[in-house]
Amino acid sequence: MARLVVIERDGVLVEAVSPAIRHPGEMRLLPGAGEAIARLNRAGILVAVITRQPLLGRGPLDEAMLHRLHDHLRDLLAPTGARLDHIGHVDGGNGRDPAALPAIRELLRRMRVPADEAVLIGHCLDDLQAASAAGIARILVRGGRGRATQGAGIPAQVMPLRIADDIVGAVDRLLGVEGGEGRA
Repeated sequence: MARLVVIERDGVLVEAVSPAIRHPGEMRLLPGAGEAIARLNRAGILVAVITRQPLLGRGPLDEAMLHRLHDHLRDLLAPTGARLDHIGHVDGGNGRDPAALPAIRELLRRMRVPADEAVLIGHCLDDLQAASAAGIARILVRGGRGRATQGAGIPAQVMPLRIADDIVGAVDRLLGVEGGEGRA
């Protein structure tokens, strides 16, 4: 079983807003997301969120607002009994590797979890590629951009890949709950 689950924020845990969530009032949990995180917590699995922030430092989204967003996310999860062990954001990357790769490697180091005991739940190809490059398992959720990612074809280097309809189905798969199988 996984000791660490890394979750993309927008489109997997909360509703995606275009171009990005800029204010706490725009953030809404996806159905069942809080309960799914709480189930991971009860199973003793560490939960981390990584979020890509293309607007950071431009306009209304600065570091202070990003911290407010993270605090608000924790507040949204609290009534379900869910907690996050870490929230981090991804910068633009180096142009060669997937942007989330350094953040995932740092997270594994910080949480002291070997790559083979971690799983990423995500919907965008770049983050799935980063997880693959870091050596952690991957679950593609069809929410957010997941259907488009799947429809465009998953590169061989990202396989094997498990698929779930949403975060609830992904957590079902991780915890071995009947009905958590995604249709590939």
